[in-house]
Amino acid sequence: MTKLNIILRNRNVIFLLALACGLFFPYASPYMKHLIIPALALAMTLSTMEIGNEAFGRPRSLFFPALLGIVMNYIVLGNIIIGLSALLIRDEMLWTGFVLIAAVPPAIAVIPFSSILRGNTPLSMFGTVGAHLGALAIMPLISISLIGAAAFDPLKLLMISLELIVLPLALSRLLIRKGWKERIDPYRGTITNWSFFLVLYTMIGLNSNLIFDRISSLLPIAAVCISVTFILGFLIDWVCKRFHLPKETRTSIVLLGTLKNHGTAGGIAITFFSQEAALPAAVSTIVMIAYVIWLDFKKKWD
Repeated sequence: MTKLNIILRNRNVIFLLALACGLFFPYASPYMKHLIIPALALAMTLSTMEIGNEAFGRPRSLFFPALLGIVMNYIVLGNIIIGLSALLIRDEMLWTGFVLIAAVPPAIAVIPFSSILRGNTPLSMFGTVGAHLGALAIMPLISISLIGAAAFDPLKLLMISLELIVLPLALSRLLIRKGWKERIDPYRGTITNWSFFLVLYTMIGLNSNLIFDRISSLLPIAAVCISVTFILGFLIDWVCKRFHLPKETRTSIVLLGTLKNHGTAGGIAITFFSQEAALPAAVSTIVMIAYVIWLDFKKKWD
């Protein structure tokens, strides 16, 4: 039983289990999709408890991380996604799916993943917030200029940002003030990991039929996804090392420069275009799981 408990608390085992269950046992995913936001909010609350109140004491110091989030997630990652997909993708709906991925802000998971991977959590948080604020203007511009559709609702994006960033951050401050942090700490990792199990399982399960139905299209899609995670992440880390940045800072910059909000992109694709347009988001989610597991192994060698 002890070994089973250790296995069931192992982050990489949990992520792989979410992947396998989502692909081969997706039947519960339609009933769990309404739990994605609460699960992410829970993970965010627990992760941001690591950020001390002193991080908010100097407003001017928040500007650079916010700008860095926009630069890494849009100017670097967004342009590379659009460029590679233009070279490798010929199907119009699949191309639309990649444009949607390029247009959405970074994954909310950047913040808890930064905590899990021992990155610079305040940098990740303020970078993510900055990119989400920038997305209110950037997302419609990309949508209209590249696919000719105003598919994004800025008000909805603002509400998601409030639910998944502002509210969890406020709740984490309350828990710290009430002295609950020490009581929660022993269980924080396990709760966070299983919250991500629910999110990842649901996202993959909802798109599993797309993955199996269009398996012949997966090679170019996977090529783009792997390039903008594993290869781009390696290059970002290499450049950061040349500037002698600390490991924690490099980790956060890599996450901001490689992770997009695939759930939002897939939802927009299905709602405004077609299920086929959601296939890049589904494959990207699978690659993201593999990439985070790889980063988890890699942090032990750095």
